[in-house]
Amino acid sequence: MRSIALIDVNNFYVSCERVFNPKLINKPVVVLSNNDGCAVARSNEVKALGVAMGAPWFKLKDLAKQHNILAYSSNYALYADMSNRVMSILNHYSPDQEVYSIDESFLDLTAFKSKDLVEYGQDMRQRIKQWTGLPVCVGIGSTKTLSKLANHCAKKRPAFNGVCNFNSMASEAVNQICSEIDVAEVWGVGRKLAPKLNALGINTVLDLKRANPERLREQFSVVMEKTIRELNDTVCIELEEIAPPKKQILSSRSFGYPVTDYNSLAESITLYMSRAAEKLRRQQSYAGSVYVYIRTSPFKENERFYSNGRTIALPSPTDDTRQLVNVALWVLKQIYVPHLNYAKAGVMLGELASLQGIQTDLFCIQSTSPKSDQLMATLDSINKKMGKESIKLASEGFKRPWKMKQENKSPCYTTNWRDVISAQ
Repeated sequence: MRSIALIDVNNFYVSCERVFNPKLINKPVVVLSNNDGCAVARSNEVKALGVAMGAPWFKLKDLAKQHNILAYSSNYALYADMSNRVMSILNHYSPDQEVYSIDESFLDLTAFKSKDLVEYGQDMRQRIKQWTGLPVCVGIGSTKTLSKLANHCAKKRPAFNGVCNFNSMASEAVNQICSEIDVAEVWGVGRKLAPKLNALGINTVLDLKRANPERLREQFSVVMEKTIRELNDTVCIELEEIAPPKKQILSSRSFGYPVTDYNSLAESITLYMSRAAEKLRRQQSYAGSVYVYIRTSPFKENERFYSNGRTIALPSPTDDTRQLVNVALWVLKQIYVPHLNYAKAGVMLGELASLQGIQTDLFCIQSTSPKSDQLMATLDSINKKMGKESIKLASEGFKRPWKMKQENKSPCYTTNWRDVISAQ
C-alpha cells in the first residue's frame, strides 16, 4: 500500500499576513482579490461569521464594521516567497514531491514506512511553524484522493492534532469517518457535482466509496470512476513531480480606474505581453499565435457594454517580447473603439511549442534568431538579478494610473530590502 501525504497551509494568505503582523492573530481577517474586489482568503474567525469565499467586499462593509473585520489587499510577492520556503522544507522529507498549488504539496512517503508517519507528520508541522511561522495540517492515505480527505479531517477534527493517517487506522474506523462527511468534500466532486450525486442517493463519502464505478462513469465521466477507485485504495492519479509545460499563457487584469484613451490601453497591453513572454521563455516555449481582448464593465447599466478580441497567427513562432508586443498592439488598433470606459484588458499566447517542435520557415535556415535569443536571455538575467522591471520596454509606461487598486497592501517583508522589518 502506498503512503501519500498532502500538506496544506491553513488559511494561507491570512497566515502569511499574521507571520509579520502578530496583532492580527485571533482577529477576523480577510485578504481581497485584485482591485480589492472579493474575499479570497478568510481567517477562521471570519468563516465563523458566515462569510463565503468570493464574497464581494462592498457587500461586507457593514458586517466588517460590526465585527471589526480587517481587510488586506493581496500581496502575491510575499505569498509566493513564503510558499517557496515551505516547499523547500518539505523537499527534505521526501524526494518524491509534487507542488500542487501555492499552499499545497503532495509527498510520497511509501519509502518511509518504517517510520511512525504520524510522528513524521508532526515533525513537518513543527519545523514549518518554527522556520516560517506558518501553520500546516498533514493528511496521509494510500491515494491522492484519500490524502486530501485525510487532510480535511486533520483540519476539522481536533482529535487528530493536525495529522491524520488513514493508513494507520482500521478500515471500519475510516468508513465511520467517511459516513460522517458530505460527498461534496471529496476532491474532484465539489459543490457542482454534489447535487447530482445527491439525486442518486449518494450523500456521504462512504456512499460514493461503495458506488459502482462503471455505472457512475457512464453518467458522469472517467474522472468520477477514478475518484471512486481512489477512495477504495486503487491509485489512479500519480504524483507529477515535474509540472507539464502550459499549453496557453494568459495575462490580464482589471483596471483600478476606467480607461478611455488608446495610449493607456497600449501601455497595459505591452505590460501584460511582456509578462506573458517572460513566462513563455521560462518554460522554454515559443508562441505561434497572439490573442488580445478589451472590454468595458458589464455591470454599469447606463454605459454601453463593449467586448472584443482577436487572434493572430504568427508567421513563425517566437519568444521575443518585442515581436509579440508589436503584434499585440496591431491587434489593439483593430479592436479599439474611442470614447468608452474600458474596465479590463488581456493577452493570451497560444500554439506553444518547444524549440524542437517549431515549424521552420521555408526561406530561413535557422528556426530562431541567435541575436534575439541572446537579447532576451540577457533581459531575463538582468531582471532576475537586479529585480523585476529593472529593464523593460518604455511603452509599458511608468506612472500607470490605471493599475489595479491595492489600498491596504502589506509590505513585501521578504522580497524588498526597503520593507524588511527593523528592530529598535
